[in-house]
Amino acid sequence: MAMQAQEIEDLIRAAFPEAKVTITDLAGDGNHYAAEVIDESFRGKNRVQQQRAVYAALKGKMDGPAGDLHALALTTKAPE
Repeated sequence: MAMQAQEIEDLIRAAFPEAKVTITDLAGDGNHYAAEVIDESFRGKNRVQQQRAVYAALKGKMDGPAGDLHALALTTKAPE
């Protein structure tokens, strides 16, 4: 089952309410997205820690072949 961009944004915003979140549907199929998440909580964390936090916010939507979200190209950073 495909996800809508707004569903992804809502899950991320629930964990990072002050973040700047940009979601892009890369293929138009509801399965391949890019997300940019800029949040102060990422300051001092390495990229892996930042991305793990965002994946955790997705609450299993990317888990295994039965996941609702097939691919997410993720960019994370603290505000400049």
